Amino acid sequence: MNSILKNKAYLFLICLLLGMLTSFSLPPYNLFFINFLTLPVLLYILVNYVDKKIISFFVGWVFGFGYFISNLYWITNSLTFDVNFKFIIPFALVLIPLFLGIFYGLVTFLCNFFNLKNKISSILIFSILFSSIEFLRSFIFGGFPWNLFVFSLSNNLPSLQILSYVGTYSLNLLSITVFLLPIIFFFNYKNSKKLIIFCFGLILVVLNFLYGNFNIEKFEKKKYDNLVSVIRVVSPNIPIERFLSNQDTEKNINELITLSNPNNDKKTIFIFPEGIITSIYFKDLKLFKNIFKRKFNINHKIILGINSVKESKIYNSLAVLNNETELLYKYNKNKLVPFGEFLPFENIFKKVGLKKITQGYQSFSADNKREVLNIDQLKFIPLICYEIIYSGNINTNKKYYDFILNISEDGWFGKSIGPAQHLSHSIFRSIEEGKNVIRSTNNGVSVLINPKGQINKQISEKGYFDINKIKRVNKTYFAKHGNKIFFYFVLIYTTFAVVLKIRENK
Repeated sequence: MNSILKNKAYLFLICLLLGMLTSFSLPPYNLFFINFLTLPVLLYILVNYVDKKIISFFVGWVFGFGYFISNLYWITNSLTFDVNFKFIIPFALVLIPLFLGIFYGLVTFLCNFFNLKNKISSILIFSILFSSIEFLRSFIFGGFPWNLFVFSLSNNLPSLQILSYVGTYSLNLLSITVFLLPIIFFFNYKNSKKLIIFCFGLILVVLNFLYGNFNIEKFEKKKYDNLVSVIRVVSPNIPIERFLSNQDTEKNINELITLSNPNNDKKTIFIFPEGIITSIYFKDLKLFKNIFKRKFNINHKIILGINSVKESKIYNSLAVLNNETELLYKYNKNKLVPFGEFLPFENIFKKVGLKKITQGYQSFSADNKREVLNIDQLKFIPLICYEIIYSGNINTNKKYYDFILNISEDGWFGKSIGPAQHLSHSIFRSIEEGKNVIRSTNNGVSVLINPKGQINKQISEKGYFDINKIKRVNKTYFAKHGNKIFFYFVLIYTTFAVVLKIRENK
């Protein structure tokens, strides 16, 4: 084994395979135990077989490339709908993982400056650097906090309940530390000391699991609150190709209304997905006022995703309407998808014939306002598509609200692992914020997730489900304090790492 790892070609191949294997810990596979093998092996390689800074960078970069190419391959599916983008597919498949792999390359490169040894301090330093770079990846260049290691725990709800106190990034730090525990048996300690350290870590994991179970059981005894209006979550499941060509708008609207099955005697809020009527802008809806007025009545409110125009700017919007298509509220998306909704360096790329992937040539504009919306005594925070993936700062005004509403078009993922990964973020947001998450998607998974991350209702085919009652919880510690909690954890970790490093050097 020593001779293999000293050969740089074999070393990089092993790191590539480690990265690819690690990706199977994520949704929809959720084989989280893989991380107890791959992360310790990666750290062991860094400590014992990498003595040059440039080599240390490539170790992490290759690991990151393997990790991202096997869990983000679905991104290229969005390029298959327009013939003009198909030539980009091979480049996107490789270049995006190569770029994201740079972040992991920075982790292993920085580790080399700390003279890592077969000691506990190495686990702390590696965990601090890895989680901090992941935090940076979540914000730099607009941010892309997709598939952090902690998402491998998406199916383990008891272990996730601590999110309500510490948030995603802090739990990511703690998770990396726990995943690294098996490397202790290769450290230069007496066997009794190794066992004590490992057991101590295991006890903390078990205590967290027991706390989570207790928390969930306590919540399950809580009474439901009946809603003034029924919330009907509609899943049209219309093939996305239909939205990329000119269609009969009136026919589309009639199909959507028929699917939603309005009941004139029942006070109902109908929720349709993102961009469900793409062939027109919001201002054009008044042309179809008679259809809405005929099928809906004063007992009904309609929430849908539609494009809107203001001062020559185009927005991806969530609109709240009455039965006469009068606008009650509107939210314009704050976080846009690069290349999907806007073209970075647009003036340059336009010259070579490129445009944004979604319908139309002009890029969408991003808004900077997000208010709590109030309908029929229900208050909610609106999020469009992948805005749900951002931890913290959801409720910028810190006002009370009942649930998070996320509308999305997941058809861009195709029949891949993408929708399951997207859904996992909603689970994390529900526990962090202590709020129900109502999610309406087209070609994805529409759900009601309670404040403990449990999926109470779900549909992935054409149809709808109704929400008559929900359970509410008090505002969480994380919702009050946000991501600054992560920096407290980094400070504590750093203090322990410095103390241990000083003792080791003595």
